[in-house]
Amino acid sequence: MPTACSPSPCDALSLEALESAFSSSVLFKGKTWQSSPEPWFITEEQEEELKQIGQVCLLFQKALELLYRHSTEGKSLLRNKELYAPWVAEYYDKGKPRMLLDHAHAPVLKNTLPVVIRPDLLLTESGFALTEIDSVPGGIGLTAFLNELYSASRSGVLKAEGGMVEAFYQALAALVPEVPLPLMAFVVSEESDTYRPEFEWLAEKLRAEGKRVETVTPEQLHASSEGLFLHETGNSQRIDVVYRFFELFDLDNIACTEAVMRAAEAGQVVVTPPMRPFQEEKLSLALFHHHLLQPFWEEALPKEVLALLKRIIPQSWIVEPTDLPPSAVLSGPEVNGRPIHHWRDLAQVSLKKRNWILKLSGFHEEAWGARSVTLGTNVSQEAWLAAIDEALESAAHSHYVLQDYHKPARLMHPVYNESGEAQPQAGRVRICPYYFVKGDEASLSGVLATFCPADKKIIHGMTDAALIPCQLKNLQ
Repeated sequence: MPTACSPSPCDALSLEALESAFSSSVLFKGKTWQSSPEPWFITEEQEEELKQIGQVCLLFQKALELLYRHSTEGKSLLRNKELYAPWVAEYYDKGKPRMLLDHAHAPVLKNTLPVVIRPDLLLTESGFALTEIDSVPGGIGLTAFLNELYSASRSGVLKAEGGMVEAFYQALAALVPEVPLPLMAFVVSEESDTYRPEFEWLAEKLRAEGKRVETVTPEQLHASSEGLFLHETGNSQRIDVVYRFFELFDLDNIACTEAVMRAAEAGQVVVTPPMRPFQEEKLSLALFHHHLLQPFWEEALPKEVLALLKRIIPQSWIVEPTDLPPSAVLSGPEVNGRPIHHWRDLAQVSLKKRNWILKLSGFHEEAWGARSVTLGTNVSQEAWLAAIDEALESAAHSHYVLQDYHKPARLMHPVYNESGEAQPQAGRVRICPYYFVKGDEASLSGVLATFCPADKKIIHGMTDAALIPCQLKNLQ
């Protein structure tokens, strides 16, 4: 069961202190979310599970690498038995440009994984529900700032030793261990420009510690036969690590895309997260539950890892048009206790029983945030059927995923109202832990909680939500 606790009043942050901190930082220009005097409290048991989830997500991504590679190469998925699944690579590759796929298959990129893992976890009555794993997450700078702000008034705010900013840097530096003081470029595209302030804040903090870090646009990069360079007035510096904060669907609008790819393939620069689109698809969660792939997951993952993933990943399916014979049924949810023959059969279910989320898998401008999300219990039958039809019509180039909806628990937390008073508010919570990967370890380095009013069915960074860091519950 989710739990909450209350600190002593002296530990609460005043609205004046919060607004002063926000107004003094470039990170919070145009801030629209709500403020809370307290961090979100998690139990020791929840913290321990969060640490386990990070390592489990890393092992899951490593297994996905094996699954995709063997599917692409036409190899059996199992060591001592035959299990072929070329359709897995077909799912992942659909709608992707050839240039991007060729780059993703480059030998130097084999086994490369994102250096930041951030799952979205809903806090339900029965525990955490993992709805997606974001490999290009925003919020690193935001969470680090909030950690510092809230930990100044109380101990225990979850952060890595030395701070989340330093932990992020060390994870990036580990990608080029042979370079004593690497030049890092946080490359933020125009499409992702709203996140630029937090990367500028991160770079400024690191430069103050003597690190070589810059936040740049793609236009500030150029390549030569010697590598990828950053132009500055009267100077040109070779870049060692690019932290990519732009989406792969937007590559046509990114300057020097091909040059960046060639430099990475030549081993002249490390780009993270790597430009490998299969790592950024929500359909991976549906493949985890796919009945044909269960022998692979059982062989690729330790029993305890498999058990945890089965517990926290809601049942998920890939929605695609099919032409089945009368005797066949779909691998999908049941309707009135019976298997379905067509995805449109889901529209026959009553409003209260349409407990499913429909959303784009990835590689699309609508596939992030809540842009493509439809909750079956939140729309009319006509709108639900229209969403299913849209998913089926889009399958030629972009897959939709259907997922069981695990409703977040209704909890209480203080939030400042329009009058500047902190009042208890009923709401629901999404937990976003940030794990930084170094070698075979995914270390928990910070956790951001999004606390939305209880009447909001889909949790995201809306103006009505409070964004707050997480803190270990003080049991003493």
